[in-house]
Amino acid sequence: MDRVRKGRSGVRRRIGAAIAVGAATALAVTALAAPAQSADAGVADSAAADVNVAKNAGFESDLSNWTCAAGSGAAVTSPVHGGAKALKATPSGQNHAECSQIVKVKPNSTYKLSSWVQGSYAYLGARSTGTTDVSTWTPGNSSWQQLSTSFTTGANTTSVTVYTHGWYGQSAYHVDDVSVLGPDGGGGTDPVEIPAVPAGLKAGTTTSTSVDLSWTPVSTATGYTVYRDGTKVAAVSGASATVTGLAPETTYSFQVSATNAAGESAKSTAVSAKTAKGDGGGDGGTVPKHALTGYWQNFDNGATVQKLRDVSSQYDIIAVSFADATTTPGQITFNLDPAVGYASTADFKADIAAKKAAGKSVILSVGGEKGTISVNSDASATAFADSAYALMQEYGFSGVDIDLENGLNPTYMTKALRQLSAKAGPKMVLTMAPQTIDMQSTSGGYFQTALNVKDILTVVNMQYYNSGSMLGCDGKVYSQGSVDFLTALACIQLEGGLDPSQVGIGVPASTRGAGSGYVAPSVVNNALDCLARGTGCGSFKPSKTYPTLRGAMTWSTNWDATAGHAWSNSVGPKVHSLP
Repeated sequence: MDRVRKGRSGVRRRIGAAIAVGAATALAVTALAAPAQSADAGVADSAAADVNVAKNAGFESDLSNWTCAAGSGAAVTSPVHGGAKALKATPSGQNHAECSQIVKVKPNSTYKLSSWVQGSYAYLGARSTGTTDVSTWTPGNSSWQQLSTSFTTGANTTSVTVYTHGWYGQSAYHVDDVSVLGPDGGGGTDPVEIPAVPAGLKAGTTTSTSVDLSWTPVSTATGYTVYRDGTKVAAVSGASATVTGLAPETTYSFQVSATNAAGESAKSTAVSAKTAKGDGGGDGGTVPKHALTGYWQNFDNGATVQKLRDVSSQYDIIAVSFADATTTPGQITFNLDPAVGYASTADFKADIAAKKAAGKSVILSVGGEKGTISVNSDASATAFADSAYALMQEYGFSGVDIDLENGLNPTYMTKALRQLSAKAGPKMVLTMAPQTIDMQSTSGGYFQTALNVKDILTVVNMQYYNSGSMLGCDGKVYSQGSVDFLTALACIQLEGGLDPSQVGIGVPASTRGAGSGYVAPSVVNNALDCLARGTGCGSFKPSKTYPTLRGAMTWSTNWDATAGHAWSNSVGPKVHSLP
């Protein structure tokens, strides 16, 4: 969200300056201009003699065999896809952080090139092939994603340069488990070979939200990767795992692969399992069927300064913005800003208690535009859960809001939220406020996290602003600030696995509340009617209605107050009158 703290001005754009078009336009251009990614086209089944001719493919020996331009690369221990290390490379200036390796190949031979990547604008390619050089790329993902392509060597080609790089002005990217699979060109293989495919995968005990899996150990494996419906959901060291965050009465397909320093095996034969019947997602205990959410600013940035007691009674969920990071990874704390006018912390706590007594939920928001909280390990997940629960106990918060605008790791954030839920109990309120780009696909880290914790999730209030044009669920591009933008993007979540009761529309309360994307309250109301009743739609009309839609959210209660409560006085009654 555009949340400029006291002493700062202006609006920071979410997408780098090198990308001057709106996010959806960039996606549309990608569809036309990106290199072909049909990785298996023209690749014959690998013969038994095929090997991975890349050396130090998993970066377990740091940068041995690799060359990174201008010292832009380093081996890191987190995040990793397989083994203990991965490559992290950071573009700077005119250096797009290319790391490359010359591999020995056979002439007139076909090789399948692949690697696992994470981060913004990661490229994988091969040049000096003697025929057609190839490359493939992804605009970015907060979780590991496999890139793959293939190339054929020329009649006299005995070596090829394989490379990976990022892009100018973008953040660091990560690479792991590189594979150049084909005939040995004379260089041999690493001492460790990619492990065999795990056998014997079977499903055991199931609950409404979890499935136990086990399989036969692979002697050369150091770890295993578990996939749910083709998406990586867990990495474990032993031959068993419990996959959590599942929806009740739903059938899932699971596979597992084996990993070691040489890379990752192919996926196992799939096994299906159906979860048990459950009682739906989390509702926070006191959150009404249709709810209005507002963010309360714990700082002064020119909007009306409020105490919690002054927040309009239209709001059912009040998200206190924001928690602060500590020096311990994942750990959060809260510091009441003197600028908001409380005489004491006790006075602030009393306001929280009064709102709760009036049937409202006051939660602590984690993140914001400038938030630096990172949960990317088991230790940081535990630190997050422990500190968040301690703050709930100390201040009386009813739960937390996840508004991490600089990416999140779905594996470890899921663990953190489940640990917190186990401590806080079923009445915990859990909300999220992803940006539009974060919810364009179920493969994104934010969307994965929401689906992983669906059984304890209250609502996802996506930010329908500061994004430019975006793709709707029908594949068409819609302009920010229109009723179609709200409904067609909400449709992605509604059809992507979230329950309608877990979907809310997030918009600015006034033109000053965000850099772009403000819509009049009447447009928000039309979108709510369109989704819940099938009326008030623009050119896009959903194929069905969603009468249990949770409601709407705004940034912020302070900007709403600045505008005379025009937003909450209009949208609040509409939300509360939904079917």
